[in-house]
Amino acid sequence: MIDMENIIKVSVRNLIEFVLRSGDIDNSFMSMNRALEGTFAHQKVQKSYGYEYQSEVYLKYSIDYDRYRILLEGRADGILTQGGETIIDEIKSTTRNLEDIEEDYNPLHWAQAKCYGFIYATQNNLDEIGIQLTYFHIETEEIKKFNRIFSTNELKDFLYDVIDKYIKWANLTFDWGEIRDKSIKTLDFPFSKYRKGQRELAVAAYKTIREGKNIFAQAPTGIGKTMSTLFPSIKSIGEGISSKIFYLTAKTITREVPLNSMEIMMSKGLRAKVLVITAKEKICLNHEVKCNPRDCAYAKGHYDRVNDAIMDILKNEDLISREVIISYAKKYNVCPFEFSLDISLWCDVVICDYNYVFDPQVYLRRFFEAEGQDYVFLIDEAHNLVDRSREMFSASLSKADILQLKDIFKEEYIQIYKSMNKLNTIFNKLKKDKDIKDNFYQVEEISDLYYPVTKLIAQMEPFLIEKKDHPDYDKILEFYFNLITFIKISDFYDEHYVTSIENNGRDMVLKLYCADPSYLLNLALKRGRTAIFFSATLTPLEYHRDLLGGNKEDYHIRLSSPFPRENLCLMVNDHISTKYKDREKTYINIVESIETFINSKVGNYFIFFPSYIYMKNIYETLVERNPDKNIVIQNPSMTEVEREEFLSRFKDENDLIAFAVMGGIFSEGIDLAGEKLIGAAIVGVGMPQICFERDIIKDYFNHNNKNGFDYAYVFPGMNKVLQAAGRVIRTEEDRGVILLIDDRYGTYRYKELFPNEWSHHKRVSVKYNMINTLKEFWK
Repeated sequence: MIDMENIIKVSVRNLIEFVLRSGDIDNSFMSMNRALEGTFAHQKVQKSYGYEYQSEVYLKYSIDYDRYRILLEGRADGILTQGGETIIDEIKSTTRNLEDIEEDYNPLHWAQAKCYGFIYATQNNLDEIGIQLTYFHIETEEIKKFNRIFSTNELKDFLYDVIDKYIKWANLTFDWGEIRDKSIKTLDFPFSKYRKGQRELAVAAYKTIREGKNIFAQAPTGIGKTMSTLFPSIKSIGEGISSKIFYLTAKTITREVPLNSMEIMMSKGLRAKVLVITAKEKICLNHEVKCNPRDCAYAKGHYDRVNDAIMDILKNEDLISREVIISYAKKYNVCPFEFSLDISLWCDVVICDYNYVFDPQVYLRRFFEAEGQDYVFLIDEAHNLVDRSREMFSASLSKADILQLKDIFKEEYIQIYKSMNKLNTIFNKLKKDKDIKDNFYQVEEISDLYYPVTKLIAQMEPFLIEKKDHPDYDKILEFYFNLITFIKISDFYDEHYVTSIENNGRDMVLKLYCADPSYLLNLALKRGRTAIFFSATLTPLEYHRDLLGGNKEDYHIRLSSPFPRENLCLMVNDHISTKYKDREKTYINIVESIETFINSKVGNYFIFFPSYIYMKNIYETLVERNPDKNIVIQNPSMTEVEREEFLSRFKDENDLIAFAVMGGIFSEGIDLAGEKLIGAAIVGVGMPQICFERDIIKDYFNHNNKNGFDYAYVFPGMNKVLQAAGRVIRTEEDRGVILLIDDRYGTYRYKELFPNEWSHHKRVSVKYNMINTLKEFWK
């Protein structure tokens, strides 16, 4: 008897492509219009027949196999009935020379058609059926056909042989589901007690998932947000409410926290498959990322070996980190990145960058082609998603790129040369018509660009196919992909966008700039069941809800710090201006304030600044005055290894004064509990540098009845301050000091953004006030 829970719905194409796949990864250039070309090929072939030809015939079939009911479905390109004979037609578009395509050119093409043939023959009581492969050449429109006749019994044997190979994967899925769900049912919260507010957040998260809604949760650093959101999400999987958790982060460094949280639950009996997806560039085993069989041994024959690698890793590993993926990738000689994407299909928790859910260029289509899936999105440090999503949904074109590349095509590819000149002419005309001296923007899209860009894309494709050995190939390919991105983003263009032009004399850059990403984020959120946005800094709530795709029906929760207020000494020096115009004349005041701060007690301190240049100037002065102190500074272009070494100094040393930039890699997502960090001085209000794009945001929200200056400058800056301050108190035992330096902290605008746990702050505008305050705290 079939358990109704053991129903597998799979398309014929996906079944065949997974079970029978073989060969190489080859991400060499392919036309961006491949899908359109395929549609054109299908329509051209289908229209060449008469009434005897049925196009795009939907087929479905149910097979009871072992303990499963397998629901197969698919769409045959064509079914031809003539002279009492029935033929299943499978149409494939190609750019290869038809003379090079033999009957067995691609076994998967026959396999897919044979499955359709079995379904149709069985449902229509046919003893045999014809299978036809039709290859359509995109450029010449020539056609080449191959025909075979199969008995229905032959096709049945073939399909059941495919299912035989597939069934071990079904067993793996369902057997694992039973093991996982059983462990979830007996799983208790992994700590002996909840921290203050932690249970409240966990309950709110669970309620939100059950109801299929979204929630914005502001919880101070140290409350245990990660466990408070992961634990109820895991419970929802065990109850069949959700099927997969995507834990989304902005930075690689913050992925350790959810991984450690899962490890803790697994040490208490949870069984779950947990995967960390690492960017292709960071996990590639070669010096250069070139995903083709000529340049990469891991790409060559990847699909011959990858299914064995997947089975092995899933049978033997639950916590699948970057290191584990690399180990198995080397063992089976497969591409670690593509391997990790395949593994994700069987994993319960996927820890990855925001991009894999939200970015229209790289989101995981294998999961998100349809809306309304039962996924849970846990969006960590959600305040970062505002600016990241603006980047994802924007695109630009550079006049300098056009001028640099166009002469390459002057001799042999004159049409490309002319089209690039056309784009250059449009830039020049815009500059003249709009009288653009430096920066300019308008709400309307510049429609004159769309057709010339799409025409250039099409013209560049033959070059990219034929000239792979050209010395400037990589540069040209990058430009081509940039054009594609521009066209894709232009399809999103609406009232949430502006068109900006920056002209600095050396270059003129036209940008489709997404000032308000809320609408596109909202569309992306519909790919899942629930989104839980959480951060220590979602202040003000309305600002974050407005920009992150939320609405008034979403839940929200704001929690107080779980730690004793007396463990934090918060001081405000609102007697020093850090505004750009005042910086040079206040350098010494800031240095003296920092000296008083760090001299009160030997220990490890962070000193945070709004910019590298400002930081470097203060750093040099402090070092010159204090040559015996252990002072280090963040390098703007640190590698991951250098970042780890920088952080490790907090564990190994006890007198470190570390200068870092607010909003950077060391101001959030790192955990330095106890004596590893006893204080942080924060110079400035974190405000982004006044610039053209920030002014666009300001104007946009002023126009939409918001306080544009706050949306563009004040709120993003204060988020950086709160994040930096949150590095100090991480556990109930921690004691630490924070010093805020800026005269704006004394104003109502900033004081109203202070969290409740800062209400006991002390003004230390005079040196002896700070000395006495610190002496009293540290005694």
